[in-house]
Amino acid sequence: SSGINAEWPLRPGKLSRSAVYKKRALYKRQKVQVKPAVEEKATHKTKTVQGEKNGGTREVPLQRQPRFYPTEDSKKPLNNRRKVKPTKLRSTIVPGSVVIMLAGSHRGKRAVVLKQLPSGLLLVTGPYKINGVPLRRVDQAYVIATSTSVELPALPDTLTDALFKRKAKPTKNEKEMFVENTAEEPKISAEKIALQKEVDALVVPAVKSVDMLQSYLRSVFTLRKGQYPHEMKF
Repeated sequence: SSGINAEWPLRPGKLSRSAVYKKRALYKRQKVQVKPAVEEKATHKTKTVQGEKNGGTREVPLQRQPRFYPTEDSKKPLNNRRKVKPTKLRSTIVPGSVVIMLAGSHRGKRAVVLKQLPSGLLLVTGPYKINGVPLRRVDQAYVIATSTSVELPALPDTLTDALFKRKAKPTKNEKEMFVENTAEEPKISAEKIALQKEVDALVVPAVKSVDMLQSYLRSVFTLRKGQYPHEMKF
């Protein structure tokens, strides 16, 4: 450091960083950057060729080039180095927590969190036998976590994202575009109904073991005048 800055070792320097840079003429120093050695990969291989007048060997590319190429340049997508990370769950939400749903056809109702699916969504249920909330996937942004929780037993392994996968709708051609849609609405499969009954048989006894929890799950959450959710403790 310069002599002016050395007078006050425990105080901020009198000269700024840019002034010291100019005073010491650091801009005149050459920055030497050592590039790492990169091994060149072989692009061709030597192939023996028969015939007296063919030279004996020939250099052949390892990767054959395409015979045809597009007349217009196509944009190539950039390399994406981001890795898919699992969705971080809020510390207030654990399997067995009672949450208040804020969106969808069951908004305002309370539900029990069963687990977090690989997609990052929460798997919740009312249970259906108590308040009519079936097995649903909910984003944690659309629920309010409460301090109430239930000790859940071991749940079936079939509770995955594949349970909620729907069949793709058939595409329409020009003639079918103006024809009325006579297709039936998708019905709940018998497999899903049986799984709902199996989950209810496991969760309902756990809910009944907690005093007043059954009536708490049946009640609907509402806000009245002068009530603000950010001032409440759930």
